[in-house]
Amino acid sequence: MLEITSIKKGIVIDHIKQGVGMKIYEYMKLDEIKDNQVALILNANSPLLGKKDIIKIENKTDFDFSVIGAFDNNLTINVIEDEKVVKKIKPTIPEKIEGIFECKNPRCITTAEREIKQKFELVSETDRTYKCHYCETIRKF
Repeated sequence: MLEITSIKKGIVIDHIKQGVGMKIYEYMKLDEIKDNQVALILNANSPLLGKKDIIKIENKTDFDFSVIGAFDNNLTINVIEDEKVVKKIKPTIPEKIEGIFECKNPRCITTAEREIKQKFELVSETDRTYKCHYCETIRKF
């Protein structure tokens, strides 16, 4: 059996919908963290969700979580100090996302004009779908 231990200080992103953990890991560029341990747990058993993903980041707490709700707004971000949860953050689905994700439409002006900042606007909170501000291509997160 896999043992998932606690951390003394850092962030634990818990209750991530199964299969979404890797997307969040990539978005947060956690593979670039070299000095601290990072754990990505996929398909962990959960009484509430059946299966879930978990991300643990040791000793680092300075992240911008404003867009995380676009991936899964039911997850919980726990800030850990001295092995105790000192703060819980419940993300919301952002109305707008700017400068983070790319439009997948090869004809979008943002593909040809790289200096134009990517902008997406929320279309459906239920499906977590957004449309490109420029070409209106739909993107689901």
